[in-house]
Amino acid sequence: MTAARNRTAATARPLRRVLVANRGEIAARIIRTCRRLGIEAVLAVSDADTRTLPARLADATVRLGPPPSAASYLDVSAVVSAAVASGAQAVHPGYGFLSENQRLARACADAGIVFVGATPAQLAAVGDKLRARAHAEAAGIPVVPGGELTDPADAAELAERIGFPLLVKAVGGGGGRGMKRVTDPARLLPTVELAMSEAQAAFGDPRVYLERFIASGRHVEVQLLGDGERVVHLGTRDCSVQRRYQKLIEEAPAPVLDEHLREDMHRAAVRFGQRLGYRGLGTVEFLVDTRRRSFYFLEMNARIQVEHPVTEAVTGIDLVAEQLAVAEGHPLRLAQADVVSRGHAIECRINAEDYTNGFLPHPGTVSHAEWPVGEGIRVDTHVQAGSQVPPFYDSLLAKLIVHAPTRAAAVQRLRGALARCRVEGVRTTIGLHEAVVADQAFVVGGVDTAWFGRYLAGIGHG
Repeated sequence: MTAARNRTAATARPLRRVLVANRGEIAARIIRTCRRLGIEAVLAVSDADTRTLPARLADATVRLGPPPSAASYLDVSAVVSAAVASGAQAVHPGYGFLSENQRLARACADAGIVFVGATPAQLAAVGDKLRARAHAEAAGIPVVPGGELTDPADAAELAERIGFPLLVKAVGGGGGRGMKRVTDPARLLPTVELAMSEAQAAFGDPRVYLERFIASGRHVEVQLLGDGERVVHLGTRDCSVQRRYQKLIEEAPAPVLDEHLREDMHRAAVRFGQRLGYRGLGTVEFLVDTRRRSFYFLEMNARIQVEHPVTEAVTGIDLVAEQLAVAEGHPLRLAQADVVSRGHAIECRINAEDYTNGFLPHPGTVSHAEWPVGEGIRVDTHVQAGSQVPPFYDSLLAKLIVHAPTRAAAVQRLRGALARCRVEGVRTTIGLHEAVVADQAFVVGGVDTAWFGRYLAGIGHG
């Protein structure tokens, strides 16, 4: 192991220029770490993003194409061509878009460009949710009872073995996409057929599988970092405050969690990463059954996560810097004993949405933006006065992150920070976050994934 690591270190290639193939707050966040490390950052932009804050922060920009994602940020050939034209040695895909796309990873390799992420084989292994489940089982990690559905006509028989309620999931989906809940057996077949049609349209893969729905579950994930030989974990995050499987608030470490269970999840996640020989940042997601005090493997996200700042806050580790070091060919710079969690961190995703009207996106021009500053407060954003919120992309405006010695102190700090957020010109979810973090159930901690839906129904927005 030591000899192999020394050989890797000897062949490491320092990165001088990186193409950031993303937009919004994650682009700005990656660019800032590149600048701190003395790496030139070239930003790949659509025509809608040429005058954004990330474009001004970058050392240079290169055009991908027109605003629609399919013609720009999701165009593999355009991204690789932009990297070659700009002289970039590596592509950092951020999250979303092409961040877990094995075609991009292979195309980068073919062009002699480093893909800042997992290998094509690893992306294929975890991108197919059935293959990922098989890897989890082989690593001795429990999975939620379920199975592949090859023919809609067999749905009733498989559902009878699993039991209702259940979930219909797209094999090629992830992050809550391609998932439908079924409580009524009479609705099973039409839901399966609809899910298969939507999966084909969204992911180019019509396959679905059925999985038992665990009503009292919590979404807890473990951050991993690997160099292809060693894998370490950076602790847990709780992402249970969700709407329709989309995360709204995340925190680290996961609160109100049995410590023995937490350690078991750490070990399980590391085993999963070791089985893959994992390289880069990745997150293993689990569903915690609070009634049975057990957990199940859900999926692995082979990329940096939206919620990575809460892990950075409690560990003091710049995850983007570690990604880049691994991409350069360095062995891990961290041993497991080096990873120490201090205090508690919470993140709110602030979106341009009208939460009083079904969370409809609210594009437009930001006429005023004011973000809080102070001890234990971090804001990752690309938005300032005059910023355009285009209708083509995700509605995320900013991530507000707070860190404090205890969770109670973090909640208090978050409430004060939210009260000092001001965004005008577009509707936002700031007011909703203020109400949620003041709710007693959230203050106590440990809510399940269904809690937010009940909360919305209680205030008349369900």
